[in-house]
Amino acid sequence: MCIRDRAYTDTQLQAIDKLNAVIRDIKTTFIGKDDIIDLMGICLAGRENLFLLGPPGTAKSAMVHALGRHIEGETFEYLLTRFTEPNELFGPFDIRKLREGDLVTNTEGMLPEARLIFLDELLNANSAILNSLLMVLNERVFRRGRETRPLPALMIVGASNHLPEEESLQALFDRFLVRVESANVDPQFLEKVLHAGWVLEKKSKDSTAGIKADEVKSLQALIGQVDLTEVLPAYIDLVQKLRNAGIAVSDRRAVKLQRLMASSALLCKRTKVQQSDMWVLRFIWDNLEQREIIASIVNAAVEADPIKENQHPRASQKSAPDPEEIRKELTLMLEQWEKPETTAAERTLLKDRLRYLDGRCEWIVNPVQRQFLREPMDQLWKKILQSQ
Repeated sequence: MCIRDRAYTDTQLQAIDKLNAVIRDIKTTFIGKDDIIDLMGICLAGRENLFLLGPPGTAKSAMVHALGRHIEGETFEYLLTRFTEPNELFGPFDIRKLREGDLVTNTEGMLPEARLIFLDELLNANSAILNSLLMVLNERVFRRGRETRPLPALMIVGASNHLPEEESLQALFDRFLVRVESANVDPQFLEKVLHAGWVLEKKSKDSTAGIKADEVKSLQALIGQVDLTEVLPAYIDLVQKLRNAGIAVSDRRAVKLQRLMASSALLCKRTKVQQSDMWVLRFIWDNLEQREIIASIVNAAVEADPIKENQHPRASQKSAPDPEEIRKELTLMLEQWEKPETTAAERTLLKDRLRYLDGRCEWIVNPVQRQFLREPMDQLWKKILQSQ
Protein backbone atom coordinates (compact mmCIF):
# COMPACT_ATOMS: atom_id res chain seq x y z
CA MET A 1 0.00 0.00 0.00
CA CYS A 2 1.24 3.48 -0.86
CA ILE A 3 2.28 5.54 2.17
CA ARG A 4 2.79 9.18 3.05
CA ASP A 5 5.92 11.07 2.11
CA ARG A 6 6.46 14.04 4.44
CA ALA A 7 8.07 16.03 1.59
CA TYR A 8 4.59 16.83 0.26
CA THR A 9 2.36 19.46 1.87
CA ASP A 10 -0.95 18.50 3.43
CA THR A 11 -2.80 20.16 0.53
CA GLN A 12 -0.81 18.18 -2.02
CA LEU A 13 -1.37 14.94 -0.12
CA GLN A 14 -5.11 15.64 -0.01
CA ALA A 15 -5.16 16.03 -3.79
CA ILE A 16 -3.30 12.72 -4.20
CA ASP A 17 -5.76 11.04 -1.82
CA LYS A 18 -8.69 12.41 -3.84
CA LEU A 19 -7.35 11.04 -7.13
CA ASN A 20 -6.63 7.66 -5.56
CA ALA A 21 -10.18 7.63 -4.17
CA VAL A 22 -11.57 8.34 -7.65
CA ILE A 23 -9.56 5.42 -9.06
CA ARG A 24 -10.82 3.07 -6.33
CA ASP A 25 -14.42 4.16 -6.85
CA ILE A 26 -14.30 3.49 -10.61
CA LYS A 27 -12.72 0.06 -9.99
CA THR A 28 -15.73 -1.01 -7.93
CA THR A 29 -17.94 -0.47 -10.98
CA PHE A 30 -15.78 -1.96 -13.72
CA ILE A 31 -14.71 -5.49 -12.82
CA GLY A 32 -11.56 -6.83 -14.46
CA LYS A 33 -10.51 -3.39 -15.73
CA ASP A 34 -8.07 -2.44 -12.96
CA ASP A 35 -5.09 -2.07 -15.29
CA ILE A 36 -6.99 0.36 -17.54
CA ILE A 37 -8.32 2.39 -14.61
CA ASP A 38 -4.89 2.61 -12.97
CA LEU A 39 -3.45 3.81 -16.27
CA MET A 40 -6.20 6.42 -16.53
CA GLY A 41 -5.06 7.75 -13.14
CA ILE A 42 -1.40 7.66 -14.18
CA CYS A 43 -2.05 9.50 -17.46
CA LEU A 44 -4.31 12.05 -15.76
CA ALA A 45 -1.65 12.94 -13.19
CA GLY A 46 1.05 12.88 -15.87
CA ARG A 47 -1.05 14.83 -18.43
CA GLU A 48 -0.40 12.26 -21.12
CA ASN A 49 -2.68 10.67 -23.70
CA LEU A 50 -4.18 7.18 -23.36
CA PHE A 51 -5.26 4.86 -26.19
CA LEU A 52 -7.84 2.11 -25.65
CA LEU A 53 -8.02 -0.79 -28.10
CA GLY A 54 -11.03 -3.08 -28.04
CA PRO A 55 -14.29 -4.16 -29.67
CA PRO A 56 -17.63 -2.48 -28.93
CA GLY A 57 -19.20 -3.38 -25.61
CA THR A 58 -15.99 -3.59 -23.56
CA ALA A 59 -16.72 -0.46 -21.47
CA LYS A 60 -14.22 1.87 -23.14
CA SER A 61 -16.51 4.89 -23.27
CA ALA A 62 -18.24 3.97 -19.98
CA MET A 63 -14.94 4.14 -18.08
CA VAL A 64 -14.14 7.54 -19.56
CA HIS A 65 -17.64 8.78 -18.67
CA ALA A 66 -17.14 7.52 -15.11
CA LEU A 67 -13.85 9.41 -14.83
CA GLY A 68 -15.50 12.53 -16.24
CA ARG A 69 -18.22 12.40 -13.58
CA HIS A 70 -15.54 12.48 -10.89
CA ILE A 71 -13.70 15.50 -12.31
CA GLU A 72 -14.90 19.08 -12.25
CA GLY A 73 -15.44 20.46 -15.75
CA GLU A 74 -16.86 19.47 -19.11
CA THR A 75 -16.17 16.21 -20.92
CA PHE A 76 -16.15 16.30 -24.71
CA GLU A 77 -16.87 13.04 -26.54
CA TYR A 78 -17.10 12.46 -30.26
CA LEU A 79 -17.35 9.42 -32.53
CA LEU A 80 -15.09 10.07 -35.50
CA THR A 81 -15.98 8.93 -39.02
CA ARG A 82 -14.21 9.29 -42.35
CA PHE A 83 -16.40 12.32 -43.01
CA THR A 84 -15.95 14.19 -39.70
CA GLU A 85 -15.31 17.90 -40.30
CA PRO A 86 -13.33 20.33 -38.10
CA ASN A 87 -16.54 22.19 -37.15
CA GLU A 88 -17.88 19.05 -35.47
CA LEU A 89 -14.93 18.97 -33.06
CA PHE A 90 -13.87 22.57 -32.64
CA GLY A 91 -17.10 24.46 -33.33
CA PRO A 92 -18.36 26.64 -36.21
CA PHE A 93 -17.13 30.09 -37.09
CA ASP A 94 -18.89 32.84 -35.13
CA ILE A 95 -21.33 34.39 -37.65
CA ARG A 96 -21.41 37.74 -35.86
CA LYS A 97 -17.64 38.07 -35.95
CA LEU A 98 -17.54 36.78 -39.53
CA ARG A 99 -19.75 39.67 -40.61
CA GLU A 100 -17.13 41.99 -39.12
CA GLY A 101 -14.40 40.26 -41.11
CA ASP A 102 -12.96 38.19 -38.24
CA LEU A 103 -12.58 34.40 -38.45
CA VAL A 104 -13.31 33.41 -34.83
CA THR A 105 -14.52 29.99 -33.76
CA ASN A 106 -17.51 29.59 -31.45
CA THR A 107 -16.10 26.84 -29.20
CA GLU A 108 -18.88 26.76 -26.61
CA GLY A 109 -19.47 23.13 -25.56
CA MET A 110 -16.83 21.88 -27.98
CA LEU A 111 -13.39 20.24 -27.69
CA PRO A 112 -11.38 23.46 -27.04
CA GLU A 113 -13.28 24.07 -23.76
CA ALA A 114 -13.28 20.53 -22.34
CA ARG A 115 -11.32 19.26 -19.35
CA LEU A 116 -11.52 15.63 -20.48
CA ILE A 117 -11.55 14.70 -24.18
CA PHE A 118 -12.65 11.30 -25.51
CA LEU A 119 -12.26 10.59 -29.24
CA ASP A 120 -13.96 7.31 -30.09
CA GLU A 121 -12.91 5.46 -33.27
CA LEU A 122 -9.95 7.81 -33.34
CA LEU A 123 -8.31 6.07 -36.31
CA ASN A 124 -11.18 7.07 -38.59
CA ALA A 125 -9.69 10.57 -38.59
CA ASN A 126 -9.37 12.09 -42.06
CA SER A 127 -6.83 14.49 -43.49
CA ALA A 128 -9.14 17.47 -42.90
CA ILE A 129 -8.79 17.20 -39.12
CA LEU A 130 -5.52 15.28 -38.82
CA ASN A 131 -3.21 18.28 -38.48
CA SER A 132 -5.53 19.99 -36.00
CA LEU A 133 -5.67 16.85 -33.85
CA LEU A 134 -1.89 16.48 -33.90
CA MET A 135 -1.57 20.03 -32.56
CA VAL A 136 -4.11 19.27 -29.84
CA LEU A 137 -2.37 16.04 -28.83
CA ASN A 138 1.18 17.38 -29.02
CA GLU A 139 0.95 20.83 -27.55
CA ARG A 140 -2.55 21.12 -26.03
CA VAL A 141 -3.10 24.05 -28.40
CA PHE A 142 -6.06 24.89 -30.67
CA ARG A 143 -4.99 26.64 -33.86
CA ARG A 144 -7.26 27.68 -36.70
CA GLY A 145 -6.14 30.33 -39.16
CA ARG A 146 -4.77 33.22 -37.11
CA GLU A 147 -6.59 31.97 -34.01
CA THR A 148 -4.42 30.23 -31.40
CA ARG A 149 -5.36 29.38 -27.84
CA PRO A 150 -4.12 26.97 -25.13
CA LEU A 151 -6.47 24.12 -24.22
CA PRO A 152 -7.59 23.41 -20.64
CA ALA A 153 -7.65 19.64 -21.35
CA LEU A 154 -6.31 17.58 -18.45
CA MET A 155 -6.21 14.33 -20.44
CA ILE A 156 -7.11 13.02 -23.89
CA VAL A 157 -8.33 9.47 -24.42
CA GLY A 158 -8.59 7.87 -27.85
CA ALA A 159 -10.25 4.55 -28.64
CA SER A 160 -10.53 2.21 -31.60
CA ASN A 161 -11.39 -1.39 -32.39
CA HIS A 162 -8.36 -1.70 -34.65
CA LEU A 163 -4.77 -0.50 -34.94
CA PRO A 164 -3.61 1.98 -37.63
CA GLU A 165 -3.23 0.50 -41.08
CA GLU A 166 -2.48 3.66 -43.04
CA GLU A 167 0.85 5.44 -42.76
CA SER A 168 -0.89 8.80 -42.34
CA LEU A 169 -2.55 7.58 -39.12
CA GLN A 170 0.66 6.29 -37.58
CA ALA A 171 1.66 9.81 -36.50
CA LEU A 172 -1.71 10.20 -34.76
CA PHE A 173 -1.37 6.84 -32.99
CA ASP A 174 2.19 7.71 -31.94
CA ARG A 175 0.90 10.70 -29.94
CA PHE A 176 -0.71 8.28 -27.47
CA LEU A 177 2.09 7.34 -25.12
CA VAL A 178 0.20 4.52 -23.41
CA ARG A 179 -1.79 1.80 -25.19
CA VAL A 180 -3.96 -0.75 -23.38
CA GLU A 181 -6.41 -3.37 -24.59
CA SER A 182 -9.98 -3.40 -23.33
CA ALA A 183 -11.28 -6.92 -23.90
CA ASN A 184 -14.21 -8.90 -22.56
CA VAL A 185 -13.41 -9.93 -19.00
CA ASP A 186 -12.46 -13.42 -17.92
CA PRO A 187 -15.65 -15.58 -17.93
CA GLN A 188 -14.86 -16.50 -14.32
CA PHE A 189 -15.73 -12.92 -13.34
CA LEU A 190 -18.94 -12.69 -15.39
CA GLU A 191 -21.20 -12.92 -12.35
CA LYS A 192 -19.36 -10.02 -10.70
CA VAL A 193 -19.58 -8.01 -13.93
CA LEU A 194 -23.33 -8.55 -14.14
CA HIS A 195 -23.80 -7.56 -10.50
CA ALA A 196 -21.66 -4.42 -10.86
CA GLY A 197 -23.49 -3.46 -14.05
CA TRP A 198 -26.87 -3.84 -12.36
CA VAL A 199 -25.72 -1.77 -9.39
CA LEU A 200 -24.56 0.91 -11.84
CA GLU A 201 -28.05 1.00 -13.38
CA LYS A 202 -29.53 1.90 -9.98
CA LYS A 203 -26.61 4.01 -8.77
CA SER A 204 -26.84 7.77 -8.56
CA LYS A 205 -24.46 9.65 -10.82
CA ASP A 206 -23.26 11.54 -7.78
CA SER A 207 -20.33 10.07 -5.85
CA THR A 208 -18.53 11.05 -2.70
CA ALA A 209 -15.22 10.60 -4.56
CA GLY A 210 -14.30 13.58 -6.69
CA ILE A 211 -11.47 15.94 -7.55
CA LYS A 212 -11.43 19.52 -8.82
CA ALA A 213 -9.73 20.45 -12.06
CA ASP A 214 -7.37 22.81 -10.21
CA GLU A 215 -6.34 19.96 -7.92
CA VAL A 216 -5.51 17.78 -10.93
CA LYS A 217 -3.49 20.64 -12.43
CA SER A 218 -1.60 21.00 -9.16
CA LEU A 219 -0.67 17.29 -9.32
CA GLN A 220 0.43 17.67 -12.93
CA ALA A 221 2.66 20.56 -11.87
CA LEU A 222 4.21 18.36 -9.16
CA ILE A 223 5.42 15.77 -11.69
CA GLY A 224 8.46 17.86 -12.59
CA GLN A 225 9.54 17.92 -8.93
CA VAL A 226 9.72 14.13 -8.59
CA ASP A 227 13.34 12.93 -8.47
CA LEU A 228 14.38 10.36 -11.13
CA THR A 229 18.13 10.46 -10.44
CA GLU A 230 18.50 7.12 -8.69
CA VAL A 231 16.55 5.13 -11.28
CA LEU A 232 18.07 6.67 -14.42
CA PRO A 233 20.82 4.02 -14.94
CA ALA A 234 18.25 1.20 -14.72
CA TYR A 235 15.85 3.11 -16.98
CA ILE A 236 18.52 3.71 -19.63
CA ASP A 237 19.38 0.02 -19.52
CA LEU A 238 15.69 -0.94 -19.92
CA VAL A 239 15.19 1.37 -22.90
CA GLN A 240 18.29 -0.10 -24.55
CA LYS A 241 17.05 -3.67 -23.98
CA LEU A 242 13.69 -2.81 -25.52
CA ARG A 243 15.37 -1.25 -28.55
CA ASN A 244 17.62 -4.30 -28.94
CA ALA A 245 14.47 -6.48 -28.92
CA GLY A 246 13.09 -4.50 -31.86
CA ILE A 247 10.71 -2.26 -29.88
CA ALA A 248 10.67 1.30 -31.22
CA VAL A 249 11.33 3.63 -28.27
CA SER A 250 12.19 7.00 -29.76
CA ASP A 251 14.12 9.59 -27.77
CA ARG A 252 10.93 11.67 -27.55
CA ARG A 253 8.93 8.77 -26.11
CA ALA A 254 11.75 7.86 -23.72
CA VAL A 255 11.73 11.41 -22.36
CA LYS A 256 7.92 11.53 -22.00
CA LEU A 257 7.77 8.13 -20.29
CA GLN A 258 9.68 9.65 -17.39
CA ARG A 259 6.53 11.66 -16.61
CA LEU A 260 4.52 8.47 -16.22
CA MET A 261 7.11 6.88 -13.94
CA ALA A 262 7.04 10.06 -11.88
CA SER A 263 3.24 9.88 -11.88
CA SER A 264 3.41 6.33 -10.49
CA ALA A 265 5.66 7.57 -7.68
CA LEU A 266 3.42 10.59 -7.03
CA LEU A 267 0.27 8.48 -6.60
CA CYS A 268 2.23 6.46 -4.02
CA LYS A 269 3.10 9.76 -2.31
CA ARG A 270 6.80 9.30 -3.02
CA THR A 271 9.09 12.13 -4.09
CA LYS A 272 11.51 9.72 -5.78
CA VAL A 273 10.98 7.29 -8.63
CA GLN A 274 12.08 3.74 -7.92
CA GLN A 275 12.74 0.89 -10.32
CA SER A 276 9.30 -0.67 -9.83
CA ASP A 277 7.71 2.47 -11.33
CA MET A 278 8.96 1.31 -14.70
CA TRP A 279 5.89 -1.00 -14.84
CA VAL A 280 4.22 1.66 -17.00
CA LEU A 281 6.49 0.63 -19.89
CA ARG A 282 4.50 -2.61 -20.28
CA PHE A 283 1.96 -0.54 -22.19
CA ILE A 284 4.04 1.07 -24.94
CA TRP A 285 3.42 -1.58 -27.63
CA ASP A 286 2.73 -0.71 -31.25
CA ASN A 287 1.01 -4.02 -32.01
CA LEU A 288 -0.41 -6.90 -29.99
CA GLU A 289 2.44 -9.23 -30.90
CA GLN A 290 4.88 -7.02 -28.97
CA ARG A 291 3.08 -7.29 -25.64
CA GLU A 292 4.68 -10.53 -24.46
CA ILE A 293 8.19 -9.40 -25.43
CA ILE A 294 7.80 -6.03 -23.71
CA ALA A 295 6.18 -7.56 -20.60
CA SER A 296 8.99 -10.07 -20.11
CA ILE A 297 11.69 -7.37 -20.39
CA VAL A 298 9.87 -4.84 -18.19
CA ASN A 299 8.86 -7.42 -15.56
CA ALA A 300 12.49 -8.47 -15.16
CA ALA A 301 13.47 -4.84 -14.50
CA VAL A 302 10.59 -4.31 -12.06
CA GLU A 303 11.37 -7.50 -10.12
CA ALA A 304 15.01 -6.41 -9.80
CA ASP A 305 13.99 -3.38 -7.76
CA PRO A 306 15.79 -3.72 -4.38
CA ILE A 307 13.11 -1.55 -2.74
CA LYS A 308 10.06 -3.73 -2.10
CA GLU A 309 8.14 -1.26 0.07
CA ASN A 310 5.60 1.26 -1.17
CA GLN A 311 5.44 0.02 -4.76
CA HIS A 312 2.52 0.94 -7.00
CA PRO A 313 -0.08 -1.89 -6.86
CA ARG A 314 0.22 -2.38 -10.62
CA ALA A 315 3.98 -3.04 -10.38
CA SER A 316 3.47 -6.56 -9.05
CA GLN A 317 0.74 -7.44 -11.55
CA LYS A 318 2.16 -9.43 -14.44
CA SER A 319 0.10 -9.00 -17.59
CA ALA A 320 1.78 -11.90 -19.40
CA PRO A 321 0.18 -15.35 -19.02
CA ASP A 322 1.91 -18.13 -17.11
CA PRO A 323 2.09 -21.21 -19.42
CA GLU A 324 2.41 -23.61 -16.50
CA GLU A 325 -0.69 -22.25 -14.78
CA ILE A 326 -2.69 -22.39 -18.03
CA ARG A 327 -1.57 -25.99 -18.60
CA LYS A 328 -2.77 -26.98 -15.11
CA GLU A 329 -6.12 -25.32 -15.69
CA LEU A 330 -6.55 -27.02 -19.07
CA THR A 331 -5.90 -30.39 -17.44
CA LEU A 332 -8.59 -29.73 -14.85
CA MET A 333 -10.99 -28.54 -17.57
CA LEU A 334 -10.44 -31.77 -19.52
CA GLU A 335 -11.23 -33.81 -16.41
CA GLN A 336 -14.35 -31.72 -15.71
CA TRP A 337 -15.61 -32.11 -19.30
CA GLU A 338 -15.31 -35.93 -19.15
CA LYS A 339 -17.27 -36.29 -15.91
CA PRO A 340 -20.76 -37.70 -16.58
CA GLU A 341 -22.31 -35.45 -13.93
CA THR A 342 -21.12 -32.24 -15.68
CA THR A 343 -24.26 -30.28 -16.65
CA ALA A 344 -24.95 -28.50 -19.93
CA ALA A 345 -24.61 -25.12 -18.20
CA GLU A 346 -21.21 -26.11 -16.80
CA ARG A 347 -20.09 -27.27 -20.24
CA THR A 348 -21.08 -23.89 -21.68
CA LEU A 349 -18.94 -22.16 -19.05
CA LEU A 350 -16.03 -24.46 -19.90
CA LYS A 351 -16.32 -23.51 -23.59
CA ASP A 352 -16.35 -19.80 -22.73
CA ARG A 353 -13.31 -20.26 -20.51
CA LEU A 354 -11.49 -22.20 -23.24
CA ARG A 355 -12.08 -19.39 -25.73
CA TYR A 356 -10.61 -16.94 -23.23
CA LEU A 357 -7.51 -19.10 -22.62
CA ASP A 358 -7.11 -19.58 -26.36
CA GLY A 359 -6.84 -15.81 -26.73
CA ARG A 360 -4.37 -15.58 -23.84
CA CYS A 361 -2.11 -18.07 -25.59
CA GLU A 362 -1.63 -15.56 -28.41
CA TRP A 363 0.47 -13.54 -25.94
CA ILE A 364 3.02 -16.34 -25.70
CA VAL A 365 5.88 -15.79 -28.12
CA ASN A 366 7.97 -18.86 -27.25
CA PRO A 367 6.90 -21.57 -29.79
CA VAL A 368 7.82 -24.43 -27.42
CA GLN A 369 5.62 -23.01 -24.65
CA ARG A 370 2.80 -22.36 -27.11
CA GLN A 371 2.93 -25.96 -28.37
CA PHE A 372 3.02 -27.12 -24.74
CA LEU A 373 -0.42 -25.53 -24.35
CA ARG A 374 -1.85 -26.31 -27.77
CA GLU A 375 -1.92 -30.06 -27.16
CA PRO A 376 -4.41 -30.09 -24.23
CA MET A 377 -6.28 -27.14 -25.76
CA ASP A 378 -6.78 -28.92 -29.11
CA GLN A 379 -7.74 -32.08 -27.25
CA LEU A 380 -10.50 -30.26 -25.38
CA TRP A 381 -11.74 -28.51 -28.53
CA LYS A 382 -11.95 -31.90 -30.23
CA LYS A 383 -14.06 -33.31 -27.40
CA ILE A 384 -16.34 -30.25 -27.57
CA LEU A 385 -16.87 -30.69 -31.32
CA GLN A 386 -17.56 -34.43 -30.92
CA SER A 387 -20.27 -33.71 -28.37
CA GLN A 388 -22.18 -31.39 -30.70
